[in-house]
Amino acid sequence: MRWQQLFADLTAQFDEVEAAAELAESASRTRAEVGAVRLAERFAGAVGADVRLRCRGAGQLSGLLADVGPDWLLLVDERGAESVVATRAVTSVTGLGRSTVAEPDGDRPRVQFDIRLVLRAMARDRSAVTLTTDDGVVLTGTIDRVGADFVELAEHPVGEPRRAGAVRAVHAVAVAAVAVVARRPEDPAA
Repeated sequence: MRWQQLFADLTAQFDEVEAAAELAESASRTRAEVGAVRLAERFAGAVGADVRLRCRGAGQLSGLLADVGPDWLLLVDERGAESVVATRAVTSVTGLGRSTVAEPDGDRPRVQFDIRLVLRAMARDRSAVTLTTDDGVVLTGTIDRVGADFVELAEHPVGEPRRAGAVRAVHAVAVAAVAVVARRPEDPAA
């Protein structure tokens, strides 16, 4: 009888040690999985949420996170104004929730295009924009063209269309320095 109790105690101790090791391994595996998650994946899981961003050069922005690309976010504020935010300019975010990566739409894969393609679409659109760099410089005008690593913005008076005679200066800005590009509120197309 004493041997049976001894074996039962040993079995119980072994089970406890094994359960503790499994729990520690599970926690370690969970930490490793969380440690591999990138901020862009957290943003993808928060599409449709109201968020507050702190951005280099642009300060605080808030609104609905409407879309996410590999290196940009589309934020829509309470007035419906849209801003494209370079992910690398984001220093902190509030409002992401618990989800990590949004599920892709069932029958069609999500197309991922980088911020240069977004800027090229803005150039084709010819909308007047406000471009804020990561060091806080604010430029207003129309995007003329986008190169491999730069964007050219024709600066012209607010409310006037981009015409050769109205252009005050053309700024070539490194794409890596772009923090936020927003449609100007004065733009009727906004």
